[in-house]
This record gives sequence, C-alpha cells and structure tokens, in this order.
Amino acid sequence: MRKLVYYVASTLDGFIAAPDGSYDFLPLEPDVAAHLTAEWPQTFPTFTHAQFGIASPPTGRFDTLLMGRATYDPALKLGVTSPYAHLKQYVFSRSLPPSDDPQVEIVAGDPVALVRELKGQPGGDIWLCGGGQLAGQLLDEVDELVVKLHPTLAGSGIPLADRGFTPTRFTLTETRPFDSGLVMLRYTAGPR
Repeated sequence: MRKLVYYVASTLDGFIAAPDGSYDFLPLEPDVAAHLTAEWPQTFPTFTHAQFGIASPPTGRFDTLLMGRATYDPALKLGVTSPYAHLKQYVFSRSLPPSDDPQVEIVAGDPVALVRELKGQPGGDIWLCGGGQLAGQLLDEVDELVVKLHPTLAGSGIPLADRGFTPTRFTLTETRPFDSGLVMLRYTAGPR
C-alpha cells in the first residue's frame, strides 16, 4: 500500500513558515543540499533541477504530491502553474479555478477522502508537501514524518500541523545530523 509521507522543514519550535508564509529564514545549507539532491531529488521544484544538477525526471519514492493553496501560491506568483511537473500534484483550495495543466488537479473536497482513495491505488508514495492546515487535517493519515529540523527558533508562524490539541505519537526511526546544525528526523506513525 502507498504511504503518505509528510516531508517538511521546521524550526525547533515547530514552525514551517513565518506568519506571512515566507520560509527564507530556513536556508538550504550546502551540506544539506548535497544530501537532499542525492536522496530526495523529487522534493525539489522541477524548474530548479538544472541548478542543482538533478536528472530530469528524478527517480525516487514519490509519484504524487499534496499541497495547500498557500504552499502553491509562491509558484503561481512566479508564473509557474506546475512547480513539481515531474509529479502528479493535488492542490487543496476552495477558491482556485480548475487547472489547465494535466499534472495539477485543484481539489475543493475532503483531503482525507482523497488520501484514502490514493492509498488504495497502485503507485509510488504520496508526498505531503504542506502547509500546516492541510497537515493538520491529514495527520491521522500520515504514515511517515520526515522533518528537516533547523537550529532556529521562530517564536510564531505557521505550525507544522495546525489543528486542535490532539497528541499524535510517532516512533523515531532515523536521525541524521549535519555540520550546519540541521538534523533530519524520520518517524513512522504509531498504532492507530
């Protein structure tokens, strides 16, 4: 069965973006970039592949990506309608019109229902790209959580999973520290 993987960058205090949605305070350090381009090349936007020396299309575990409207907006502002053209992209929004791009589907409905449907279909794993509200809605469906934990405190912003107080247990399966101070943490979902 396909897995839903929430792969995301976060501050030490659990924020994935500033209150305005920006994330430039979470830099991509050279030591981390080398690892990510080798191990997670599908998580780079298609238009950055040449810059990072990533083969196109990149190979890896994902063939599908889920993102919220706020995560999709920066690409739209650049005129990019399919930021991850190498993946099937589902954008959750009640206000965007249908996409003309065959790789992008705008979804106004229930994200949990779609994830359950996708998990039942053949294919690679599903990357939950963000943002915090979508992750909050889908946290009970997440099979694996991969956090690029930056050595930064933000104080406020968009939380890793925006939802009410609902403790959800994950099991740590891998830790990878980098000289720049970032630590990659990999977790699997606990019993449900």
